[in-house]
Amino acid sequence: MYHFFVEPSQISDRSVIITGDDVNHIKNVIRLKPGDEISVSNGIDGKDYRCGIEEITDTEIVCTLRFVKEDGVELPSRVYLFQGLPKGDKMEFIIQKMVELGVYEIIPVAMRRCVVKLDEKKAKAKTARWQGIAEAAAKQSKRGIVPRVREVMGYQEALECAKDMDIKLVPYEMEDMLDGAVGMAGTRQMIERLEPGQSVAVFIGPEGGFEEGEIQSAISCGMTPITLGRRILRTETAGMTVMAWIMYRLEQ
Repeated sequence: MYHFFVEPSQISDRSVIITGDDVNHIKNVIRLKPGDEISVSNGIDGKDYRCGIEEITDTEIVCTLRFVKEDGVELPSRVYLFQGLPKGDKMEFIIQKMVELGVYEIIPVAMRRCVVKLDEKKAKAKTARWQGIAEAAAKQSKRGIVPRVREVMGYQEALECAKDMDIKLVPYEMEDMLDGAVGMAGTRQMIERLEPGQSVAVFIGPEGGFEEGEIQSAISCGMTPITLGRRILRTETAGMTVMAWIMYRLEQ
């Protein structure tokens, strides 16, 4: 079943009106017809609105609301990914997969070992493209919301943004060298401690990893270094690993 996002004002007690680019997609690309059923979300309440197409025009798709699925697909906690800017198109891949896994918001972060440097104009263009990728992934995975992709933040600004979140995790390949290192047992305890309703910050370093000073700054802000195991994971793998563990913990 195809899934689309609309504004809350486009959903009434009995009908749903789809406008914009989705009209052409429905009419000329996937060629749906009156009578076909589709799924719609307003991007806010996480509900799944099941509709039957009644009429297709050049400017709108008129649907009849059949029923509302209250228990949507969203995780019971909001997970915020603070991703160190990677090279090439890796950020697009990260956004796509993290949206599929249930992330709530993605914050690109300029860290010291980031190779990519974006000026303000390029950053805005990148953010717009990344948001489009998040929306496409949300449609494909039938999310109840479209996760927001923020504009690129500096590292200290990101730490400040995350400081009031309930759980703050920093996967670090040299966690075993830190004072008070707890290894994989500690990582498991942190994941098992997660409860529905909590906010979770996950900081992922770029290809070169975190500098030691960045880790110390994170610890000073109340973040907890964890290990992801004995092997070194790529930046595009690390976040998905943590997200999969969080999803496993919360979806019970």
